[in-house]
Amino acid sequence: SLFTENVLAHPCIVLRRQCQVNYHARNYHLTPFTIVNIMYSINKTQGPRALWKGMGSTFIVQGITLGTEGIISEFTPLPRELSHKWNLKQIGGHLLLKGLTHVIAMPFYSASLIETVQSEIIRDNPGILDCVKEGIGRVVGMGVPHSKRLLPLMVLTFPTALHGVLHYVISSIVQKLVLFVLKRDNSHNLPTESSTSVQSMLDAYFPELIASFAASLCADVMLYPLETVLHCLHIQGTRTIIDNTDLGYEVLPINTQYEGMRDCINTIKREEGMLGFYKGFGAVIVQYTLHVAVLQLTKIIYSTLLQNVS
Repeated sequence: SLFTENVLAHPCIVLRRQCQVNYHARNYHLTPFTIVNIMYSINKTQGPRALWKGMGSTFIVQGITLGTEGIISEFTPLPRELSHKWNLKQIGGHLLLKGLTHVIAMPFYSASLIETVQSEIIRDNPGILDCVKEGIGRVVGMGVPHSKRLLPLMVLTFPTALHGVLHYVISSIVQKLVLFVLKRDNSHNLPTESSTSVQSMLDAYFPELIASFAASLCADVMLYPLETVLHCLHIQGTRTIIDNTDLGYEVLPINTQYEGMRDCINTIKREEGMLGFYKGFGAVIVQYTLHVAVLQLTKIIYSTLLQNVS
């Protein structure tokens, strides 16, 4: 599951983000067929490395997020986990912790986003810690020169925290609901003695994986328009050059002039239509199709191995 999410599906994340920030786009790639075609074109012209760019920085951002959350929870009363006897105060503190974590990781997320969408044709070989260096530079106002259209971090704080907290809330609710339904169904289908060892192992792990898959899918689909707005705001003014997602070759500059979240929403709605918020959505379909395929394959292999052992 971790391998699929962070490695195998990374080209889908690259294409999805490039489509989201490409305001020149004529083809919105709303279906998986056009996304697969553009992936093939980019791979053919730039090599497979172009589809896995920025993967190291995404791991760094995840590490910074987890580390920040742990440190804040240690030195503040904000709970990292909710107990079974939770109350509104605990929920508020828990969500505040999640929001603060995303805000602190925000400059590094911006740097990682740039690495994922920057065209392989014009970029130099980035170091593994360039994401950290660029993130710190963004905070102190040093490092790579940016244009005057660069939005201050304070403008990005609200949409970043909003997206992070909503994604966590939606995925948590869906995960608990799916897990409850799966465990309730499994309780009615008790295994026989000959299949107890196999079935119990499958029942222990796969409901968790399926619930996690469903939670991520629902959160990504429901928040896709907000994510598009968020990425457009983060990338503005960074002098980033992206691949032409209509052709699969050539490059395009990002020259947007959004004043903030509301202006970005209104501009996309006016100039690109409602479908403009879903540019690159075909990559989400491809990404979660890979998840389903890997889950099914893993279940078949796991069942076969356990039956042979038993």
